[in-house]
Amino acid sequence: MSNALLDIDPIDLQFPFELKKQISCSLYLANKTDNYVAFKVKTTNPKKYCVRPNTGVVLPRSSSEVLVTMQAQKEAPADMQCKDKFLLQCVVASPGVTAKDVTPEMFSKEAGHRVEETKLRVVYVDPPQPPSPVHEGSEEGSSPRASVSDNGNNNASDFTAAPRFSVDRLEPQDNPAEARALITRLTEEKNSAVQLNNRLQQELEQLKRGSNRSQSGGGIPFMYVLLVGLIGLILGYIMKRT
Repeated sequence: MSNALLDIDPIDLQFPFELKKQISCSLYLANKTDNYVAFKVKTTNPKKYCVRPNTGVVLPRSSSEVLVTMQAQKEAPADMQCKDKFLLQCVVASPGVTAKDVTPEMFSKEAGHRVEETKLRVVYVDPPQPPSPVHEGSEEGSSPRASVSDNGNNNASDFTAAPRFSVDRLEPQDNPAEARALITRLTEEKNSAVQLNNRLQQELEQLKRGSNRSQSGGGIPFMYVLLVGLIGLILGYIMKRT
């Protein structure tokens, strides 16, 4: 979506809702004019969100990113619906202006300034699921179960400037798929070695029975000693691998 000064993406701020976690959403502002454009972000619920930066300047034919962070929530809303809204105000600024030069008076319509305003909705969506090491059938293409309807028009006075204190982003969880794959491979190697050991023991028993028939006395056959040593080497290899 866009107004006369900025292209805005996305128009809906989507938060993958999770209890007791801070969640962030990026808002991208692209200046499609040859003028300096000053902006300001307001919200109907300033205690719930922080915006960094909440005011700033987008240079001509350039873009800026605004990070909107929802504070950790203790309870989930009914039907995963949210009535919170944001208001983005923007106005043509003087050439060379910086973010420090942005003042509330610049967005005052009473002072005769031409202020462009765009309303943004807040939408809760299901959080992403961690990847599974087991390939199973899953339902694809499911749409978010949360939708927000615009109940009436909000005036600019309903919005409050969003706080811009910094917040820490959450780090993604480690993927256990690699560790599980290694455990599976080691287990298969161990099972193969155990099968080989059982087969050698069977052959050893056959040789012992054959040796008992052909020899009524004497020492231990050389083949018997060799197989016993081979079995010992295999068992030692298995113990080191596991």
